[in-house]
Amino acid sequence: MFKDLSQGVKISITRSISTAFEQYMNKIAWSEEKFNMNDFVQEWRSYITSSSSWYDKVSEEKKADPVFHEELAAKINETISKILSEEPTEEQMKEIEHLQEQLGEEYNYSCKTEAKYLIEVLKEKIKKKQIG
Repeated sequence: MFKDLSQGVKISITRSISTAFEQYMNKIAWSEEKFNMNDFVQEWRSYITSSSSWYDKVSEEKKADPVFHEELAAKINETISKILSEEPTEEQMKEIEHLQEQLGEEYNYSCKTEAKYLIEVLKEKIKKKQIG
């Protein structure tokens, strides 16, 4: 079923999973303890019904099919695994190191997307520190 979709719809589905996952993880501050797959799936459902371009392009019949749901679940797992296994860039690691030195703090991060989030958090902390 999933393989029968157009390439554009498949790409849009993957992008919606990636975007919703990043938003969800940022919301829980990338805390493994707070991660809940059901909460993420709810977040993704909310995202696809309000913000994604593919949802209206898939028939209601297909969206209701249990096989399609299984295939979507597999795609979600595959996409999340890919995100979590993508190494931070050299540039991100250097920037985080520099920001941590400025703050005198140390943080752990494991993937490129988490590094992106951490950079924003650390920049915000520095900005508040400079203002305060």
